[in-house]
Amino acid sequence: MVPLENALGMTRAQSSLGFSLMLLTEGLLAFFIGRWIDRGHERFIMTSGSLLVGALLLVHSVISTQAQFYAVWTLLGVAMACTLYPPAFAVLTRRFPNHFRRAIIILSFLGGLASTVFIPLIAWLMDAIDWRETMWVIAAMQFLVCAPIHFYLLCGAKSIPHTQAKTDGGSDNELSRTVSNSVEPHLSIWQFMRNPVFWQLSCFVVLLMAATSALPAHMVSLLRESGMGETWAIAVPAGIGVIQVVGRLGLYLLEKRIDVHTSNRWVTLLIPLGLLSLIMGHGEVLGCLVFVLLYGLGNGMLTIVKGTVMAEYVSKAHMGSLNGILGVPMAVARAAAPLLMGLMWSPSDGYTYGLWMLLIVSVIGVGALWSAQNNAQKI
Repeated sequence: MVPLENALGMTRAQSSLGFSLMLLTEGLLAFFIGRWIDRGHERFIMTSGSLLVGALLLVHSVISTQAQFYAVWTLLGVAMACTLYPPAFAVLTRRFPNHFRRAIIILSFLGGLASTVFIPLIAWLMDAIDWRETMWVIAAMQFLVCAPIHFYLLCGAKSIPHTQAKTDGGSDNELSRTVSNSVEPHLSIWQFMRNPVFWQLSCFVVLLMAATSALPAHMVSLLRESGMGETWAIAVPAGIGVIQVVGRLGLYLLEKRIDVHTSNRWVTLLIPLGLLSLIMGHGEVLGCLVFVLLYGLGNGMLTIVKGTVMAEYVSKAHMGSLNGILGVPMAVARAAAPLLMGLMWSPSDGYTYGLWMLLIVSVIGVGALWSAQNNAQKI
């Protein structure tokens, strides 16, 4: 951000606006992208999305004004809507209808290493060459790696059968039969939206998105206020990415040993438990470390749960569209939560009130998921 701001004469708020525009655009397009993937156009969507990312990064390397910067980042939102986790999860659900959850765990396990690899790589490139030339390298990765993978591997789009013997994970209980009967592709998406389970799951996804999006921007400051030294206050949040990967690995190893619905129910509790440990620890270092461990494990596994609940409890065939409907609410939650957290900070009480807000929000979200599971059993 710093070299970009220096080159274009922008403040931190002005450069951050570009990221917000990208998130908003991605959210606005999420439903339409998901809808097209549900109709079998995943190859075109993800290949063209990768090509668009590469082209926009090349354009980004020659921009000279703020207006050009905002235009590029707005269009990057279009490309992100075609290439990030939501479309990828929808594709995996279509390609592996009986094992989609396991496929998503593997993908997100590898995806969790992205920041671990690319933050230091790009920092090294920017030291070795200019930030503009660094854009060329990243663009080349899109053209030479991502686009060919999408083009060759996503040929021959398949449709999900009208009936499934059982859900991913092999459970034969009543909930599994209910879910398997709900994935009828010939039903309209609007019929699924009238299902109260859809709205309860929507509440869960959006509220947990807000709870987990609020903290990263404030994590270093929060740990500093707890009394951690400067080195640890920076190193501990950086380690959350690794802890998230460990959580996903654990979920992968236990996938066939624990009922998927039980797993969904208890994994989500790690986020509120982590927040509670931070509040009850009164800013002590031990409480912060317990929080980071629970938050990292919970957030890593929560990505899997949020990405699969619509397919598990509402519809596999319409997963892309149903998740896409939540695109804008999730974008708003991601953008508003860190701001609200900052507004609730005070010199005397620090982040106390903000943490209580996040705890309440996360408990309500977990309760919505549990209620959705109960209602799915009764349908």
